[in-house]
Amino acid sequence: MTMIAENIQSVRERIAQACQASGRPANAVALLAVSKTFSADVVRQAHACGQRAFGENYIQEAVDKIQALSDLPLEWHCIGPIQSNKTRLVAQHFAWAHTVDRLKIAQRLSEQRTPELAPLQVCIQVNIDGGATKAGVAPDEVLELAQQIQALPKLRLRGLMTIPEPASDFAAACVVHARARDLLQALNAKGLGLDTLSMGMTGDLEAAVHSGSTLVRVGSAIFGKR
Repeated sequence: MTMIAENIQSVRERIAQACQASGRPANAVALLAVSKTFSADVVRQAHACGQRAFGENYIQEAVDKIQALSDLPLEWHCIGPIQSNKTRLVAQHFAWAHTVDRLKIAQRLSEQRTPELAPLQVCIQVNIDGGATKAGVAPDEVLELAQQIQALPKLRLRGLMTIPEPASDFAAACVVHARARDLLQALNAKGLGLDTLSMGMTGDLEAAVHSGSTLVRVGSAIFGKR
């Protein structure tokens, strides 16, 4: 078994154990392998181990990788910042965009999604802990943006994405993650019908799962340090 295969198995075991500890089904949380800065060959190795969904932060690097791996049935998620001059690349090459935080970006993604493609699956990035340098919408602004996105024809709003500051311990991380869970529930009480909480990475995977994450974004625990 290769190192990547062992690492993927280890991460999946962590997810399963975290689900069991929090009374959730083992299949309640999906794994997104964050492959930024790693080569197409490394992604190919991960796919050979059964991993299908991959997250990329750097859009042009990702597009090159997507094209190099077009023979594989992979699902590509944009998890990095999306600037106006990169929306067309995201709209045309990715299945998901996790970091939508402005109506202008959402509108451009919808307009530039070509007709033959399925709707782009979208998460709103929320600055859930109020970090001064963090991207994302303030929690009290999410409802308005969500309603605007749902009116766009080539996007499908799926849920929320967060990148909080590192917490001091498990309990502190759970408190922050629970805010995102509660926000999602509040949005659904308004009739939005969201199903995705993209939260939790290598260091806080267990706390995120405990708090309701449905998708964890794991890079270094699979591919190693960058």
